Amino acid sequence: MKQSLSDRLVVAIATGAYVGYLRPAPGTLGSILGLLLLWPVGAGTLQALVTLCLIGVGIVVAGRAAEIMGAQDPSDIIIDEIAGIAVATMFLPTRFLERAVAFVLFRLFDIIKPFPARQAERLSGGVGIVADDLIAGLYANLLVHVWLFLS
Repeated sequence: MKQSLSDRLVVAIATGAYVGYLRPAPGTLGSILGLLLLWPVGAGTLQALVTLCLIGVGIVVAGRAAEIMGAQDPSDIIIDEIAGIAVATMFLPTRFLERAVAFVLFRLFDIIKPFPARQAERLSGGVGIVADDLIAGLYANLLVHVWLFLS
């Protein structure tokens, strides 16, 4: 079946301009893509607004892309990692060290899925696809902020 232009656009956004099709580790590649896209935005109100937009668009687009792809949470969809790394780096300095630590922690939490990330992943549609990454991002962000506060 031929996809419509809007379906192709949804898949292109959901897969991070098709980066999600690259192997191995599309989630890691999506997180790196998110870091690269967000770096010029900086750290502050603009990044918070961009993050909120990524979350909203991510939920809608991930849900629709999963329907198009015929799977519940295809690994090719990486808009969730892009939104998650945006949460992980929100209000952090744009210095390399802080962003690198946030990245590593985000990937760790995205893989091990601490409570309630694993439970959130079971939600339906785009919410379930994105929610676990937002929780992983929140954990990473909080840990980096605590580290910066204590150092």
